Amino acid sequence: MHELGITQNIVAIVSEHARGAPVKRVTLEIGKLSAIMPDAIRFCFDVCTQGTVLEGATLEIIEVVGLGKCRQCGTEVPLDQPFGICQTCNSVELDIIQGEELNIKEMEVEELCA
Repeated sequence: MHELGITQNIVAIVSEHARGAPVKRVTLEIGKLSAIMPDAIRFCFDVCTQGTVLEGATLEIIEVVGLGKCRQCGTEVPLDQPFGICQTCNSVELDIIQGEELNIKEMEVEELCA
């Protein structure tokens, strides 16, 4: 399960940017074509955040749909897998333009009193 390593990296990046402040919420964007399972990330998040500034934080995941662009006619084609057929010209020459993302979109931290 490569999601464990990915989640460990996410926790490390968010922890670094939080600079010691407790994290309340993390929002990720995960593309449907990324070969990353959101449910596995959710499971690993609970394990990986124990004993960190992210412990108890809410994880929100936005799943980004797959989208390709036909090299022949320029039509944008929705994709459920990393290949497809253009409905306009029947070409199979598609460039993936959306759906392979893995982004930390937002993080919410608690303000620390000085």
